[in-house]
Amino acid sequence: MSPLLLSVLLALVSAVAYAAAAIVQERVAASATGPRYAPLRSRAWWGSVLLNGVGAALHVAALAYGPLSLVQPLGALTIVFALPMAALFVGRRAGRRAWRGALMATVGLAGLLSLTSGAEARSLADGDRWLLTVCTFGLVGVLFMAAHLVGRSVLRSVVLAAAAGVSFGMASVFTKAVAEVWTSAAPLAEWTGLLVLSAFAVTGLLLSQASYRGAGLAAPLATVTVVNPVVAAAVGLTLFGESFRYGTAGTVAALICGAVAASGLVQLTLDRMTVPVESSAGSEGDAAGPEVGQGVDVGAVPGTRPHLEVEVRSRAVAGRS
Repeated sequence: MSPLLLSVLLALVSAVAYAAAAIVQERVAASATGPRYAPLRSRAWWGSVLLNGVGAALHVAALAYGPLSLVQPLGALTIVFALPMAALFVGRRAGRRAWRGALMATVGLAGLLSLTSGAEARSLADGDRWLLTVCTFGLVGVLFMAAHLVGRSVLRSVVLAAAAGVSFGMASVFTKAVAEVWTSAAPLAEWTGLLVLSAFAVTGLLLSQASYRGAGLAAPLATVTVVNPVVAAAVGLTLFGESFRYGTAGTVAALICGAVAASGLVQLTLDRMTVPVESSAGSEGDAAGPEVGQGVDVGAVPGTRPHLEVEVRSRAVAGRS
């Protein structure tokens, strides 16, 4: 098997692993009643962490055998793989708008990444690293607070997913920075960089887990999949000395691809926001119905008893069939 073909195969399997991890995370978020950021007692969640690790390892291996311009666009197929896998394994089918948004996000992202060239890349100075770290954590903090100010659960999840994408993107940037100066003679010489990229990776994992609660699979996953490499590419263009291919024409094409990817994210978000309440109430963690013994406010009732209280009870509990 040629190195190029092996690289393609590894990149595709990596995308499948990431898609499987996202499906498991979404199911954990939909069914869990405990912590939304770190359900440590859930075996399924730890399985998703393992799948994410496998996906990352395969992605790095693919980069070792193939060019960045080929491997990175293939990684954008995660959302395309996730939709049919979710329909096949957990019965979560996507509508036409969701498919259209997923394809637009994937095509736009793949085009954007294929236009990025790292031929003249340079390393990051220590000052740039610390400035980048502070600014990134500041941005993630702002997005985190904004997510809790948003009323609708879908929008809140998308903002959390964007924060996760920023964290994952910066973890990729620091992975590149550490790899460029790492030597086997002093493996721990870059321990500060390793610590920072680990912090970004863990932050991204926790935020992505929370983003799946109340928003389904497609919109949060597409947001993370797009924001992650876009942030990494933006840092590469501004700090690593990378550039777009084909000069001005490549820059214009990259802007068009970015607009297509953004339009896909909008389609996915709107698709989730227009899901009928009846169809989503039983599947989302934030949309639980009244529980046994819980009072329901039905407003004023005409007649002599305007403050009638209604008690909802299960027929099985009440002994009626």
